[in-house]
Amino acid sequence: MNRLQSELQRLYLLPPTSAGDAVGGSPLIGRLGEVRAMVLELARPADWESLSGVWRGVQADLQLPAPAIAVSGTDGLQLWFSLQEPVSLSRAAAFIARLQARYLAALEPARLRAFPSATEPPTHAPLVPAQQAATGNWSAFVAQDLAAVFAETPWLDIPPGIEGQADLLARLQGIEPAAFDAAMRSLEPKDAAASTPRWAPSATTAGTAGEATDVDPKRFLQRVLNDETVALALRIEAAKALLHRP
Repeated sequence: MNRLQSELQRLYLLPPTSAGDAVGGSPLIGRLGEVRAMVLELARPADWESLSGVWRGVQADLQLPAPAIAVSGTDGLQLWFSLQEPVSLSRAAAFIARLQARYLAALEPARLRAFPSATEPPTHAPLVPAQQAATGNWSAFVAQDLAAVFAETPWLDIPPGIEGQADLLARLQGIEPAAFDAAMRSLEPKDAAASTPRWAPSATTAGTAGEATDVDPKRFLQRVLNDETVALALRIEAAKALLHRP
């Protein structure tokens, strides 16, 4: 096992006794549906200015260790979060969904991908680094100060160096269980969906009360779509309305 493999094992992979591809076909998902890696991807374009708000926010607002930054090898930038202890697919998906609602609510949902996802079958992001069969380009972990360079070309033309990749990961730490629980509580929507018979703006979707009556319609719909406190039927209606907006 080389240094890069050791760092991937330390941060993202499950112990050999529980790792398996029975769920979702990914070595990052255990036989019982548990994960240690959570990935948030922003693509089309791979806008680091927006994604950096998440990278900074989880450290400053939630007191979590910095996630790894990666280029997907195709069209996106990714944040890789590591957990010291595995959690269920549903809990990991809820964490990523809440990060999206907190920090990226104004973006088009089609630009965001979550691994694991709250709305898709149990799949995970491909391991990094890896060569893309269709193009020959490579995914890779990158340093924070270089992430913006890859906005238009989120890939490497040549294989990344094993030692350089290992060095980037060696600086990172996994999220402790207590810190993860605290972050989930902090990210939890303030208003329960059952509190009102119909949807009402929450802090996540509408900002301050003074702004609720003067909001851009498209942004309003996007916030409704990303707000987990909203009834699913209303979020579906918001998605349909967005599809028909210019």
